[in-house]
Amino acid sequence: MDKKHIKGAILPGFFFLAAIVAFMLLPADAFAQRARVYYYKIDDNISKPAQRLTEKAVKEAEAGGFDYILLELNTFGGELEAADKIRSGLLNTKVPTMVFINNNAASAGALISIACDSIYMRPGSSMGAASVVNQTGEVMPDKYQSYMRSMMRTTAERNGRNPDIAQAMVDPDVEVKGVSAKGKVLTFTSEEAVKNGFCEAVAETREEALAHAGVANAEITEQKLSFTDKIINFLVNPAVSAILIMCIVGGLYFELQAPGLGLPIIISIAAALLYFAPHYIEGLAAHWEILIFLAGIVLLMLEFFVIPGFGVAGVSGIVLIVASLVLTLVFNVGFKFSFNPEFNAPAHISKMSVLVLFSMLAGFFISLWLGKKLILAETRFGSLALRTELDSSEGFSAQDLSSNKLVGRQGVAESILRPAGKVSVDGDIYDATAEHGFIEKGESVVVTRFENAQLFVKKSS
Repeated sequence: MDKKHIKGAILPGFFFLAAIVAFMLLPADAFAQRARVYYYKIDDNISKPAQRLTEKAVKEAEAGGFDYILLELNTFGGELEAADKIRSGLLNTKVPTMVFINNNAASAGALISIACDSIYMRPGSSMGAASVVNQTGEVMPDKYQSYMRSMMRTTAERNGRNPDIAQAMVDPDVEVKGVSAKGKVLTFTSEEAVKNGFCEAVAETREEALAHAGVANAEITEQKLSFTDKIINFLVNPAVSAILIMCIVGGLYFELQAPGLGLPIIISIAAALLYFAPHYIEGLAAHWEILIFLAGIVLLMLEFFVIPGFGVAGVSGIVLIVASLVLTLVFNVGFKFSFNPEFNAPAHISKMSVLVLFSMLAGFFISLWLGKKLILAETRFGSLALRTELDSSEGFSAQDLSSNKLVGRQGVAESILRPAGKVSVDGDIYDATAEHGFIEKGESVVVTRFENAQLFVKKSS
């Protein structure tokens, strides 16, 4: 082989050896497929919007073939029913779940956290204090605590965590030696949670949490909410639902008080659509629940405008309206509510009933107050109520029984009577009705009778 051919073979050989050395120096996972992580965040009270976010996350993660679901959580708690639904969704999904607690996972947040396969906490975070309380912060009776204790124990056992510690987060009477003293509800710091097996590691960021989980080079896909999702999340919030109920009741009240105004009934209809539509889309409101609401409205209208007094139709209408509004706020199929054997359906239905009734009463009393302000009060734009006075000095006279003396008197038609109009008798103006046909303005008339506060006249011969 000549020198020319030797030189031609050396250069490719050098590059080949360099490539082999570079390949050997690469990390073992350099060509491994990156793990795909579905990420979503709950940074508010646990309620229906948070439930929707979790349901959306589980559905999209399973459909998209993701390797992990990562929840970033920061909450002081919230609704027990929503927390139970979130817990069930995280427990039952086939996709491994992780939670990164960013500051707080209290009450319902603690239940959601221990439902995840692995827990990571930011330094200074806390988890626990899961006793069931009411809206004023008072601890609820033991039947509510019993349900929460059971869920905490079951969830901890499912994921291989100490059920006694989980129960101590709810029950101050539970003592766990070296962990929780009797008489105090347990709350873990991040370091305490790691020490007692309720946290895999402490991490500053979600990326650091993933690194602790062994997926440092993960491909993270953040949950994207459409405009429709954002609107639905806003409308299904219990506070917004309460306001919409007030608008429904207030609009109906104003329309019944002053028929024909138009705007109040438009507000009421719009509020009803905003109340039922998002719940219907989410599968919480069925066709029949909306139909009984409409039936209740029809019965109320019949009671006010057709049937005298207030009886069976009116009461039935109110019952149907309340039942429809309550059933829309709870998850049910027909009249079956207890899909979780531990779920306290009567207590939850009672809570939603109180919300609906309180909102309806608030809407009614606010309407009374606004009625005085808007309908009766004078403003620079005038008043919504007709306040014109018919002064006798202008020729008007109230018609009472004394009008009987006018029978047989002669008068003149002040307007066309077809058949009703106005006549002038002895210089005074009266409403009158023609006995037969029409009477032209200016024609002479004679009063024939006075019945039901109404004069009857005919043409004088």
